[in-house]
Amino acid sequence: MSDYKDKYEMVIGLEVHAQLKTNTKIFAREGCEFGRDPNTETSAVTLGMPGVLPVLNKECVNMAILTGLALNSNIPSRCKFDRKQYFYPDLPKGYQISQYDEPICQGGWVQISNKKIGITRAHLEEDAGKLVHAGAAGLYGSSYSLVDLNRAGTPLLEIVSEPDMRSSEEAREYVESLRNILKYIGVCDGNLEEGSMRADANISIRPKGQKEFGTRAEIKNVNSFKALTRALEYEFNRQAELLEEGKEVIQETRLWDDNSGITSSMRGKEDAHDYRYFPEPDLMPLEISKEWVEKIKNSMPELPTQKMERYQKAGLSEYDASVLVNQMDMALYYDKLLSKGADAKTASNFLMGEVAAYLKEEKITIEESKLTVENFVKLLELLKKGTISNNIAKSLVIEILKTGKDAQALVEEKGLSVISDESSILPIIQKILEANPEQVKAYKGGKDKLFGFFVGQAMKETKGRANPQLLNKLLKEELDK
Repeated sequence: MSDYKDKYEMVIGLEVHAQLKTNTKIFAREGCEFGRDPNTETSAVTLGMPGVLPVLNKECVNMAILTGLALNSNIPSRCKFDRKQYFYPDLPKGYQISQYDEPICQGGWVQISNKKIGITRAHLEEDAGKLVHAGAAGLYGSSYSLVDLNRAGTPLLEIVSEPDMRSSEEAREYVESLRNILKYIGVCDGNLEEGSMRADANISIRPKGQKEFGTRAEIKNVNSFKALTRALEYEFNRQAELLEEGKEVIQETRLWDDNSGITSSMRGKEDAHDYRYFPEPDLMPLEISKEWVEKIKNSMPELPTQKMERYQKAGLSEYDASVLVNQMDMALYYDKLLSKGADAKTASNFLMGEVAAYLKEEKITIEESKLTVENFVKLLELLKKGTISNNIAKSLVIEILKTGKDAQALVEEKGLSVISDESSILPIIQKILEANPEQVKAYKGGKDKLFGFFVGQAMKETKGRANPQLLNKLLKEELDK
């Protein structure tokens, strides 16, 4: 496809469905744990059996209010639930309980690197079930579908953005920022692979400089950050080609296929009137007091942007701070190090360097490793006191990650403490200079870079244990004689 970005501009809005981390469903008592056997997490309420009534899970409301406050939204004093009518095999009742004109969160914004992305609303609703399509021939020689209703009734918070994003990169950053916020406040685990966070993308294009929006298409089935970027780029080019050929862009819902890398038409795009919304008769409107909101506000954990600012004030660069903040388990571990007096910059260097590389290779988290906070602090203290060198500390942290052995005990066991007395280092330097007369002559003749050669030889001789500052001082004195 051609690149039309010099001529056209993307206009992107996102609808993110976040599964709330409650123990039970939004209107029923059964659990909503991922990975259970099909149709084992169901009840008469979830299945929409005659005579049953939904009961609102208060914890879902608490989490929605907390999210709204984190997203700078307004929490109204009243919200209500509505029936959204549509018929699908995995929707047992034939309607979904959602919120329409009076949602629990109104307005707000999310900060990305270069701008604020507006939030239109966030509303509570129940999820539908899941269809499993079998590719093999069935009893009558045709394919078939199975219905798993475990997800039906799972609590969702749908967060709808304004159409403020102008590139696939901005869309990706927005979803990453939103995911971080939800994870840090503890309302959603943000696991895209398990479906606990899903994004539907609305995209239209317009000639650069034009104020009016074009006709939008909604993209479904986007389950990774990479897929979101690829889907938006494909759809941008598809719509641009239509306009270039003098054709119209049709308002529709399209399905993203990650294997083929294309979108395909799924159905004509519905509008609100197609769903025939009306107030849910089995649930009273919800009154939310200022005291309720204030109580939840006082329980707000530190948000990612606040953590970023704190790390930068502690001496980290914006990049280093963002790397840590974007890995919540690493950031929480880092906070424990700081609380025990570890140097901010040294600790972050080790976490982002040797520790991160080891964790990636072993495919484990920092909490799953054998490097306890207390033992790591011991190691950093040994480095700070000059008992061990930086290189020795780097090798030891890997060994501790693997074995969990005590840092002090390892130093003593392996004899790795730094050599810091002149009487031990000076003979080694003299021995090296005597063994390399040609290099000494060249150095004195102006080849200053050979200084590093002598340092390397001395470090090799002492197995990296020589005090670097003392070694450099004594070496220079000997060479200058």
